[in-house]
Amino acid sequence: KLLSRVRRVAGQVAALEQALQADADCSAVLIQIAAAKGAMHSLMMEVLTGHLAEHVVAERDEAVRIRETATIVELLRGYTK
Repeated sequence: KLLSRVRRVAGQVAALEQALQADADCSAVLIQIAAAKGAMHSLMMEVLTGHLAEHVVAERDEAVRIRETATIVELLRGYTK
């Protein structure tokens, strides 16, 4: 499933590159950028969901859960800038 999402990202970025090379109008380029961003966001959410399930929720060691939670919070802070 993750590889499928990565391939979708790659396809969106390739389409963006083609639009730029073809000197497409701004609206077409913006649509490609939005599509690439959406594909990347979907990939990130899939990985984040798996990480939360495996390394936070299912983790028995409280110290590890706290550390992993802090890591995710920092990641999200950087992502939302």
